[in-house]
Amino acid sequence: MLTTEDFDFDLPEELIAQTPLEKRDSSRLLVLDRKTGKVEDKHFHEIIDELNAGDALVMNNTRVLPARLYGEKPETGGHLEVLLLNNTKGDEWETLIKPARRAKVGTQIKFGDGRLTATVKEELEHGGRIVEFHYDGIFLEILESLGEMPLPPYIKERLEDPERYQTVYAKENGSAAAPTAGLHFTPELLAEIQAKGVELVYLTLHVGLGTFRPVSVDNISEHHMHSEFYRLTAEAAAKLNAVRDQGGRIVAVGTTSIRTLETIGTKFDGAIKADSGWTDIFITPGYQFKVVQAFSTNFHLPKSTLVMLVSAFAGRENVLNAYQHAIEEKYRFFSFGDAMFVK
Repeated sequence: MLTTEDFDFDLPEELIAQTPLEKRDSSRLLVLDRKTGKVEDKHFHEIIDELNAGDALVMNNTRVLPARLYGEKPETGGHLEVLLLNNTKGDEWETLIKPARRAKVGTQIKFGDGRLTATVKEELEHGGRIVEFHYDGIFLEILESLGEMPLPPYIKERLEDPERYQTVYAKENGSAAAPTAGLHFTPELLAEIQAKGVELVYLTLHVGLGTFRPVSVDNISEHHMHSEFYRLTAEAAAKLNAVRDQGGRIVAVGTTSIRTLETIGTKFDGAIKADSGWTDIFITPGYQFKVVQAFSTNFHLPKSTLVMLVSAFAGRENVLNAYQHAIEEKYRFFSFGDAMFVK
């Protein structure tokens, strides 16, 4: 039985990247061969050398909402921080509210000048809240003017350009966090990859609460992932099936793309079909991959579900050895950090 401690490692705090590099694709790239455990040090723009004509590169085109709102209770003036996680129906959203004890059912919250207000409708098991928003106009436009980009708690620096926490291909509004493996791509690099004969394919997974939740149990089989919404269109499925039929690899960008593809592969016995819905798939060592044959990803937090996923693909020892190499070579970690390519 694997425990959470089996995925721990010591990470010096100074290796946690606080700001993005000036040029997206100038970050470093650690290439890990899962068959041999061998690692190579490269730069991200050299990912093109790891891709073959006929492969598919699959990217998550979700766009991060300015999902952190600061409000107050009109009757007391008490301050509340509201983080939007996903839109459940109409104007109702699943949220995290701090401090949660101040957000009982029925609580009213006012944001900014009061053109956006909310009512707490329901308390959820994990401490979240369902809130209903009230406003005049277009919700996303109001959110753009009042909300902040919800950077992870380990990033202490202020982000000067909010677009740097979006991929260059971000399109579908709905995430509470960025699919950070995609932050390294530039339009020019993607054009070069496409010119090499690699099929660029996009899917959507709106990154939600799972990104913010640590594993709090010792036995990893007892951890429950939070559900996130995904979509793979018929056009994207057709492209992936054509690549598969011609012997090309399906290469995922990031753990969100992996989880979407493997959710669909699990649901349809290894087949790739257009699909949408909610996934809480938790990929740990012992899982048999059905769709993904290689991927790029960033370096993840110790004891996280993401380290477990990478270990399921490449082997726990290989991954922890690669991480140790990255620490010794002073790679930058987490959202604004460097990347790995696992093949």
